[in-house]
Amino acid sequence: MTNAVLAPSLEEEVAPDTAGFYREALQALTDAGVAFLVGGAFAQACFTGIRRSTKDLDLFIRREDWDRVAALATQRGWRPVLSYPHWLAKVWHGTDFIDLIFNSGNGVSPVNEAWFEDNAQADVLGVPVRIANAEDALLTKAFIMERERYDGADVAHLIQAGAERLRWPQLVARFGANWRVLLGHLVLFGYIYPGERQRVPAWVMDELLRRLAEETRQPPAADPHLCAGTLLSREQYLFDVEQLGYVDGRLTPASTMTPEDVATWTQAIPPHEEGG
Repeated sequence: MTNAVLAPSLEEEVAPDTAGFYREALQALTDAGVAFLVGGAFAQACFTGIRRSTKDLDLFIRREDWDRVAALATQRGWRPVLSYPHWLAKVWHGTDFIDLIFNSGNGVSPVNEAWFEDNAQADVLGVPVRIANAEDALLTKAFIMERERYDGADVAHLIQAGAERLRWPQLVARFGANWRVLLGHLVLFGYIYPGERQRVPAWVMDELLRRLAEETRQPPAADPHLCAGTLLSREQYLFDVEQLGYVDGRLTPASTMTPEDVATWTQAIPPHEEGG
């Protein structure tokens, strides 16, 4: 989707002091030759034109580059924190922070060389940067179905804004064995935009529906006591794995997470008000 019309730099969505920190960080990483991609609200605005305030700046990096980034941050008096070793670190400057993302929270989509191919470029806060590809943004958002957050609308908007520019073969390949998640979002896209459902290439729907029909006719290949719901929500399927004895989908080859990662990520679930 490299031909996307990119949005303005979002100066008006970020407070001046915060923008100054972001700008300095982007330039420092660029000068140091650290490969990174801008994601989050900035990337979503680039591809969809939807502009919204953001509390942070999301940058995708390779996990092996974190130590270099942490050293750069320390040199400038910022505070680097490896918040969740399996997917996320932060760099703090006062109350402002940048998220450094090297995987998805469920461990399904580690940032690798494929993320750095054919990226669109834009000026973010005056700094020339590369933007995370729409296919990778869509992949990470497709799995976010938490009780307190659901990114399905972002997925639908990415398709609505640029279905003809999406690299559909790469997108299908990115989902791999998780193709049912992609199919679910594409079915919902046709429901959300009934007059535009034909913008999803027919071959994509045919292929995914073929897989569905074929799989439906076959005996279960996976462990019948597997719950992959934990790949969609870290909280809402804990009953299944803790009380019903299902195997946690995050502890299978589908994810890079370890039992320690799962425990840490579970402990970080925000408390909810009673009756919610």
